[in-house]
Amino acid sequence: MTDESRSIELEIEVPGTPEEVWEAIATGPGITSWYVPHEVEEREGGSAVARFGPGPEMEVPGRVAAWEPPHRIVFDGGEDAGGLAFEWLVEARDGGTCIVRLVNSGFGGGGEWDDQYDAMTEGWKMFLANLRLHMIHFAGQAATASLPGGSWTGTGDAAWAKLCAALGIPNDVGVGDRVDVSAADAPPLGGVVAEVEPSLIMLVTDHPAPGTALIATEEVGDSVQVSVWSYLYGDDGRAAAERDESSWQQWLDALA
Repeated sequence: MTDESRSIELEIEVPGTPEEVWEAIATGPGITSWYVPHEVEEREGGSAVARFGPGPEMEVPGRVAAWEPPHRIVFDGGEDAGGLAFEWLVEARDGGTCIVRLVNSGFGGGGEWDDQYDAMTEGWKMFLANLRLHMIHFAGQAATASLPGGSWTGTGDAAWAKLCAALGIPNDVGVGDRVDVSAADAPPLGGVVAEVEPSLIMLVTDHPAPGTALIATEEVGDSVQVSVWSYLYGDDGRAAAERDESSWQQWLDALA
């Protein structure tokens, strides 16, 4: 049963006009460039498909429940489907920026929903930060998303320490530092640190192509989800993402 009083409400300020921000949050190429690969039929009642990995089991179908460019779009599971809904609002500010607001509703009650609510709250904070990087550095461009990840045993702190050590990332890395992955058997990845949080480093990359990258761990139940995700732009970025995704996946699996 849905808990009408429970929702995730977040906002972030990004550069750009409402029309430019709309392109990033309401179209397939735009959403793919900072979240996960999407296909969006750009009209009210249109289909929306999110892909969280290879294979049909990783596809999440949905619907464009509201389409009010360039200020409001709502994604949900479809008419009478229930479940989660995602409302995006864009408000222009002086100085050439916009406030992007997300209202994620449709959660149920109970412990299982508590875990999902907490995980999605932290996940959305990360992806909104990546949206801001997209708008700062790559507005109007489309990225190819590469989403290798793994499920490890142990604690979150131990998994994060293990991941950083294997990648050659120092413990005291900070915003503005240069990071170049030095892991044996791992594909190339390098850039400047844009954000650092516990169990998260975000890069603006220049190698193997211009883009962004998210290096993260997250405790989910009795396991830890480990990710080395990248969003690479241009033809070189597409080639690198397609070439390296399976290698990153194999590297993460071998390290588990």
